[in-house]
Amino acid sequence: MSETKRDYYEVLGVSRNATQEEIKRAYRRLARQYHPDVNKSPDAEAKFKEINEAYEVLSDREKRAAYDRFGHAATQGNFGGFSDFVDFGFGSIFEDLFGFGMRTSGVRRTPTRGADLRVDVRLTFEEAVFGCTKEIEIPRSETCPHCGGTGAEPGTTPVRCPQCNGLGEVQRRQHNPLFGTIVTRTTCPRCEGLGEVVTTPCRECRGAKRVRRTRRLQVDIPAGVDDGTQIRLAGEGEAGLYGGPPGDLYVVLSVDSHPLFQRHDHNILLELPINIVQASLGAEIDVPTLDGPVKLKIPPGTQHGTVFRLRGKGVPYLRRHGRGDQLVSIRVVVPTELNEEQRELLRKLGETLGTQNLNEESRSVFGKIMDAIGDAFKGVD
Repeated sequence: MSETKRDYYEVLGVSRNATQEEIKRAYRRLARQYHPDVNKSPDAEAKFKEINEAYEVLSDREKRAAYDRFGHAATQGNFGGFSDFVDFGFGSIFEDLFGFGMRTSGVRRTPTRGADLRVDVRLTFEEAVFGCTKEIEIPRSETCPHCGGTGAEPGTTPVRCPQCNGLGEVQRRQHNPLFGTIVTRTTCPRCEGLGEVVTTPCRECRGAKRVRRTRRLQVDIPAGVDDGTQIRLAGEGEAGLYGGPPGDLYVVLSVDSHPLFQRHDHNILLELPINIVQASLGAEIDVPTLDGPVKLKIPPGTQHGTVFRLRGKGVPYLRRHGRGDQLVSIRVVVPTELNEEQRELLRKLGETLGTQNLNEESRSVFGKIMDAIGDAFKGVD
């Protein structure tokens, strides 16, 4: 079959004295061009296999030297120590080119992204509404500053793994009567697929390539966050390996309750107690808000459960300007301890009022507040 094969240098479009880097660049370019997932022409698959075969030989110094001396005969079965079963392995380069591998064995220094981290931060009700800055401590793995992530003591270098001869994998050959020689590949147990071993480990990380550190970070909490909000800090997670990017840090917020206020989306809810005289005759009352007290005019005849709206006194919007409102629900408090004079006055008042029919069934204050979130409210300028 060697008579019909094209010259491997011609296949890759490089000269016979091309460097390994030139051969690799040529292969990358052609593999992208003729990969069957990219090129749908009828001869793309055949050309792709031819390119892979040429690169398998020319990228290996020993195989290339034999090919330069003996041509295609050097790649045939049992010639010059070549295996009688050719198992092409292009996992790492296909991962670089197309994002997938053609085999699972052989780690071969694939860049690995660091793990994501999570930290929980508690906020007061006011901190969540107006925003704040929190300092947090994060224990995480970082690239060893002493060895730069190589795992070897500075001044020394890792050596080629003697078990796999730098391939990152070991081969096992078995003869099958039906299929001939079958070659299986597994990750080298000694170098764990890296192709090299550290003989002098870094004294700081002891060859682990990363060290544990606790870092303090300033986290800006934007105004308007709510319970369960997550803030992503890109690149603040665990360090990656072999040039891989670091993971991210997720700050998960929990918000404490408030003794006066409740929150509903971007509105603040407040139940305001007034006495029957204030409800009957009207009054001007100081109402607490998160910005300080404001004056609220209670009109005469205000009923229990009436809701007033204080515009712009709610929670700031996260993704646009402005704030929600504060909804004030009136709770008319009936006195429980009266002196005789007060009781007499109320008796006389009751005689003049007579009996009044209720217009609606009694409902909970919270239910009336929910109605008020829509249109059933009175505006306050």
